[in-house]
Amino acid sequence: MKETTIAAISTAYGEAGIGIVRMSGPDSLAVLRKVFVPHVCRKSRDAAAGFDYMPRHMYYGQAVAADGSAIDECLAVYMPGPYSYTGEDVVELQCHGSVISYKKILSAFLDAGAVPAERGEFTKRAFMKGKLDLAQAEAVIDLIKARGTKGFECALDQYSGSLSEKVKSIRSGLMDVLVQLTVNMDYPDEDIEQVVYTDLLNRISLIDDEILKLKDSSNEGRILKEGLKVAIVGKPNVGKSSVLNMLLGADRSIVTDVPGTTRDTIEEQIALRGITVCFVDTAGIHESDDKVESIGIERSKDAFNKADLVLLVLDASRELEAEDRQLLELSKGRPVIIISNKQDLIDKPAEKEEKLAAAVETLLGSKADIVRIAAIRGEGLELLEDKIEEFVTGGKVRREDDVIVTNVRHARLLEQAHAELAQAAGMVKAGEAMDFVEVNIRSAFDFLGEIIGETAGDEVLTEVFSRFCLGK
Repeated sequence: MKETTIAAISTAYGEAGIGIVRMSGPDSLAVLRKVFVPHVCRKSRDAAAGFDYMPRHMYYGQAVAADGSAIDECLAVYMPGPYSYTGEDVVELQCHGSVISYKKILSAFLDAGAVPAERGEFTKRAFMKGKLDLAQAEAVIDLIKARGTKGFECALDQYSGSLSEKVKSIRSGLMDVLVQLTVNMDYPDEDIEQVVYTDLLNRISLIDDEILKLKDSSNEGRILKEGLKVAIVGKPNVGKSSVLNMLLGADRSIVTDVPGTTRDTIEEQIALRGITVCFVDTAGIHESDDKVESIGIERSKDAFNKADLVLLVLDASRELEAEDRQLLELSKGRPVIIISNKQDLIDKPAEKEEKLAAAVETLLGSKADIVRIAAIRGEGLELLEDKIEEFVTGGKVRREDDVIVTNVRHARLLEQAHAELAQAAGMVKAGEAMDFVEVNIRSAFDFLGEIIGETAGDEVLTEVFSRFCLGK
């Protein structure tokens, strides 16, 4: 069955300086000759139909409809396979950034023999042609959707193949183990059985350590990819809105001396040192008979429960009150940074902060980071940013060659591979037959293969590429 030639608009809908409509498939050049008239062939459509396009050269001309009417002034480029994104013949027309122009050119391509592309079909074809593995293909959509520079850098690193190479290296180690198991099952030797089991356990342990290292990076990776959700909580009038304004570097929240000024949650997103952070300034959590305020308080509790990190703001100029203590109790076991605000209003700060630290430790049941600030003056901002960044990275300084897992699917598969190896190690310790051990190790090998697509079924591929946009 002959492969189809697909076409799609590759530029987001809306006004732009330039728009791109692309094709991929065996008839791309033939379709281009029907739709595009190079400027040098403007006096002869017959010449346009037989024009000899040099690969990867840009040609100026005019896109035309099936009836010969002009659509737009364009630039055309032809990229023959296998040296193209998809590995097939690819054509792109660059037109003026008008939705009308995009649609008319796409219609002309379809009238000339192309078919509409499905979501992610260009990248899927690149995967099928071996231009990318599945992890690299998924990095493409992460590049497009990246919200912060750190997330973009992680996606670019994975697109370059860093995660794929790591997974292939781990699978290579597992394959060596599988070969060793096969040899021992086919040629059993009673005299060396104990030595083999000891060596096998060590090798499984070393490989599992590599898997766990990747898996443990997934929480940081998720935050870098999706953004960090931070709830700013505290009783009324402790300065939550001032803290938000300080972090944003702008007066986003209204600040007054009147308790309860913020009656609903306010959300703002910024890039903090390359990390996308969504701050939620909540209404003061306390008991209230006011119906409107109560709705805001319920939303605040919801934001508190869903946050990756809580910034609990306390008033350094006042003693801890019942509402402060209640919030500290609620924060037990949660990722929290304590903010001691209004430092500019207190005398003997060292004495007060020592007392506060002791009270916080008692209520939380553990030591907590306490950041001392004067939000209204912008004092303590750098230290607070340090603590938020430290939460994301776990306080680690990553090396350039460290791989961070950002994809939930990859993290799940790593967890499954780890579980299989843990079970295999348990059977080795118990002296179980090697053919039982081999089953678990092969399962771990296959789970890792799903990450890069070597053992991924059609359902997995369909689900992955359905997340893509049209034209990519």
